[in-house]
Order: sequence, then C-alpha cells, then structure tokens
Amino acid sequence: MQIDLNSDLGEGFGDWRMGDDAAILAVVTSANIACGGHASDPDTMVETLALARAQGVRVGAHPGYADPLGFGRRVIPMSALQIERMVAVQIGALMGAAALAGVAVAYVKAHGALANLAADERTVADAIARATRAVSPDLALLAISGTELQAAGEALGLATYAEVFADRAYLPNGRLVPRSQPGAMLTDASAAIQRLLALLETGKMPVLGGGEVALQAQSICVHGDSAHAVAMAQAIRQGLGAAGVTLAPFA
Repeated sequence: MQIDLNSDLGEGFGDWRMGDDAAILAVVTSANIACGGHASDPDTMVETLALARAQGVRVGAHPGYADPLGFGRRVIPMSALQIERMVAVQIGALMGAAALAGVAVAYVKAHGALANLAADERTVADAIARATRAVSPDLALLAISGTELQAAGEALGLATYAEVFADRAYLPNGRLVPRSQPGAMLTDASAAIQRLLALLETGKMPVLGGGEVALQAQSICVHGDSAHAVAMAQAIRQGLGAAGVTLAPFA
C-alpha cells in the first residue's frame, strides 16, 4: 500500500516564521507552499521551495484568500470570477518563485476557508479548477476527499487526488470539524495513526461523536503550523511505515 504525506508550508512572512519547515520537509513527501495570499512573500516562497528541492519533496501551490490577518481562515466575499483570477495569479506567483529555486510546481491545493467553501459550493470549486487548468493543464489538483472541489477537478479533466487529514476531526458528512469547535484538532499521535490505518484498510473515517464516513485517500495532510506538528508528522511517518505503508508523492 502507498500513500502521500503532505503539509502546508512556507507560511511565514518577512522575519516571522510559522512552524519548522525544514524539519517537516525531512518527513513529508509533498509540500503545499503558500503563494502570498494568506501568507508568505517572495523570499519565503523561494527559500521554502529550495528546501523542498534539497529534500526531494514534491511541491504544490497553496492559494488562499488574500487575508494575512485572518491567515486565510475567514471567507472573503468574492465572485467566482474574482476567485478564479486570484487563484490563477497566486499559482503563477509560486511558479515564478519555483523557477528561481529550480523546482517544478506539480499541483494545486486550496487553503483554509477557500478550500472549505469549495468543498460545498460548486461555483467556487469550478473557479479553482478553471484557474488551475488555465495556468497549466499539467497541474494536478489536490482536494479534500468527497467534496465538490474533487468533483470539479475530475469534471475538467485535471489529474485530481483526494486527501484526508491526520490531525483534524471529521463530521458525519465527511467535512472537517470547524476549528472553533472542541475536538477539532487531534493531538494524540497514536490515535491519529490508528485512525489512518483503519481508513486505509476499510475506506472509512471515524467521525466526531461516533460512526464512520466513507472517504477516498491518495494523500494525508499533517499541519505544519501547530506546536506538535513535527512530532506528529514524524510519528505518523514511522507508524505508517511500521505497518507496511510506503510513503511516496501522489503525483
């Protein structure tokens, strides 16, 4: 069995750094790099991309609402056309930085509130998929499993992959528990590993409050912006490996 392990990185700005990107890049197989919307700047993008290249980690663009103050976790009222243009420009910005770093951008993964909105709003999902294809039809799309964004990418003929989250709780409808609710974030690495192994074996993810939901998974996300991020990522890699799961990029 094979699965990708990804993380959201390059989310600092100027002298301020979010998380330990170098340590996470030694663990994951794919890195979603912020594109200057919810976080990052040219120096941060190029430096993070160079670190990923040195570690042999596949890289993707991680566009989000242009809302650094809210870290892209607030919905900003925008039309579908505005979202399409915003996403296309952010992807292009990262591709420019990647050219300087000597690495190729392989895929796109929407960030935060934008990704959550695209999970249920097909017009938003279509805008993200159109922007991705317009920049390059060779770009893959990484989408939250079972969402409208996954369906939109597939409908446009993009290579589309489904992800699940190692450190987030799920609702019965397959959506993530909002961060504002108790139990939204998982901090017990052992429990997270057992949950992932059960998903890979059965195709079903346990949900908050009991029960399960069927989900596909070609990639597992572990967040890089928490205090326990590095330890969680290391434990998950070790736990999956011990169970005979091979970690490799999805694209």
